Amino acid sequence: MNLTTNSLNCQWEPGPETHLPTNITLKSFKSRANCQTQEDSIRDCVPKDGQSRCSIPRRHLLLYQNMVIWVQAENALGTSMSLQLCLNPMDVVKLEPPMLRTPDPNPEAPPPEPGCLHLCWEPWKPGLFINQKCELRHKPQRGDASWALVGPLPSEAFQYELCGLLPATTYTLQIRCIRWPLPGLWSNWSPNLELRTTERAPTVRLDIWWRQRQQDPRTVQLFWKPVPLEEDSGQIQGYLVSWRPSGQAVAVLPLCNTTELSCTFHLPSEAQEVTLEAYNSAGTSRPSPVAFSESRGPALTRLHATARDPHSLWVGWERPSPQPQGYVIEWGPGPSSTSNSNQTWRMEQSGSVTGFLLKENIRPFQLYEITVTPLYQDAMGHSQHVYAYSQERGPSRAPELRLNHIGKTWAQLEWVPEPPELGKSPLTHYTIFWTNAQNQFFSTILNASSSGFVLHGLKPASLYHVHLMAVSKAGAVNSTVLNLMTLTPEGSELHILLGLFGLLLLLTCLCGTVWLCCSPNRKNPLWPNVPDPAHSSLGSWVPTTMEEEAFQLPSLGTPPITKLTVLEEEKKKPVPWESHNSSETCGLPTLVQPYVLQRDPRAASTQPQSQSGTRDQVLYGQLLGSPTSPGPGHYLRCDSTQPLLGGVSPSPKSYENLWFQASPLGTLAAPAPSQEDDCVFGPLLDFPLLQGIKVHGVEGLGNF
Repeated sequence: MNLTTNSLNCQWEPGPETHLPTNITLKSFKSRANCQTQEDSIRDCVPKDGQSRCSIPRRHLLLYQNMVIWVQAENALGTSMSLQLCLNPMDVVKLEPPMLRTPDPNPEAPPPEPGCLHLCWEPWKPGLFINQKCELRHKPQRGDASWALVGPLPSEAFQYELCGLLPATTYTLQIRCIRWPLPGLWSNWSPNLELRTTERAPTVRLDIWWRQRQQDPRTVQLFWKPVPLEEDSGQIQGYLVSWRPSGQAVAVLPLCNTTELSCTFHLPSEAQEVTLEAYNSAGTSRPSPVAFSESRGPALTRLHATARDPHSLWVGWERPSPQPQGYVIEWGPGPSSTSNSNQTWRMEQSGSVTGFLLKENIRPFQLYEITVTPLYQDAMGHSQHVYAYSQERGPSRAPELRLNHIGKTWAQLEWVPEPPELGKSPLTHYTIFWTNAQNQFFSTILNASSSGFVLHGLKPASLYHVHLMAVSKAGAVNSTVLNLMTLTPEGSELHILLGLFGLLLLLTCLCGTVWLCCSPNRKNPLWPNVPDPAHSSLGSWVPTTMEEEAFQLPSLGTPPITKLTVLEEEKKKPVPWESHNSSETCGLPTLVQPYVLQRDPRAASTQPQSQSGTRDQVLYGQLLGSPTSPGPGHYLRCDSTQPLLGGVSPSPKSYENLWFQASPLGTLAAPAPSQEDDCVFGPLLDFPLLQGIKVHGVEGLGNF
């Protein structure tokens, strides 16, 4: 119920979409007895298209009387109605929110306390005659704070003092009201009002640390850190270092006024103590005295530092005796820097601790100098420091390889180790790699203390690529590649190698030749053993003793022949058939047995040596001729079946005596003599196998 327009504003949540044209109607009627009966109908209210609210004018309402209200929806498929709502229009009155504002300034009024706000509001004028109550909510603008609710507020004075807030903080405030004690609905929240609380004097503890310069002991560097004693300790606008001369009623003499957490000043010669205060617009904090004592206590023992992660360092120590009251821990980039802007420090109030984890201003790959100083009752101990890294880098470069000496199968390498660097992890080992022209890869691991290495097993006159890798726990780095060529063997060595190779080849050939010559199964296929007719011995081919066979020359009347020799013409004893003519010489025996020419073992050895020089020689024919005869000489050939070449085939046909033919009875018969040259075969040179015969008595042959 809106008292400004005197209308009953109704709204509802629309149902699911029907995708059909739908008519929405707000229906109501007046009723009594808890809406059990219907009296007068109220005119229907049709909302605008797309809206889910509708207002019933005051003229259709009867105040302080119950009425029934519902919503009806109708389309082509049917009608649907919401649940009915029974209410009294005056029970749902909703007031308009009041307006918040700040009080008018009053010079006589005291200023608000720190953390408090004074505020007031103006109620909605049409609701002045209505009893109501209000509530307030606020939240600070800084951060993601939630609303804090305060109420109920007094409705008579229309003003309120809000306390318990943070000092020097801007707040956002809102107010709303409801009819009270009659039923009604809360109004909307009023527009925002922003107010700032007043300052509060700082309530902090100041941890103080100081250091005197070695060049000028009267120049003091003072460091401090505020430690809040309460959740709301007040903002600090600055710090004041002052000195009050003892025994004098003079004002405090400021030595330093700064907004930083450190200050450097010159200490007066008569000053032994100064005072440090934090201040803001509301006042100052409790003064913290700083005494400059010359006494020294025992130092720490076994100070050490280790890295926990790239952004933290753990520093530990052993407690000295007597036990200190606290410790001052300082850390910053090392070695000691002349600037204090990068120095960080912390005071540990407990003397029983033996370590602390440093997390502030710690970066990886940075060398830090950590200093710990014990604090005693009226003195401080000697400072101890240690260096540490939260994370170390790998080596920046590897040593450069140099070739010292080289041979045909080896190469001596050397390098100069790099000096240790701050922030670099120490080397753990070296790895040397070399590759040949065939891309074959080799490597070996060396100690970190090595400064040289000899490559063995290289090939002469070969190219190699070598590089060195330096390895640490934080990483590894490679050196530049060194190309080297092994030496070529000298000329004398090459000659020796070639000589040995030639000797080995010669021995191999000799052994192969001997093997081929001495092995019968290898000898005959390569070169058959053909006997020389002029230097052969039939005694090695046939038995030494054979039955003598003789044949007669009927016309000549010669004795049996056991050996075919070259007949020499004797001047005093002519040959029996010498007197015959050439036609008579052709009268050969009709039966000539096959005859093997060999030496007769039973022959008398009384023949002259001059005629027996050829007894070991195999003679295949009888040479006939006379140096005095005018015609050419003649020769006879034996019809021997002894093979001349040691093979399976007989002698060539051109070497046979053509006048011997096999008879049907197995005997050899001479053919009929020819009228032209039946017995004359031509000169000796026409018989190839007889060209090698050494002829004895050639003097008597004439032109044979």
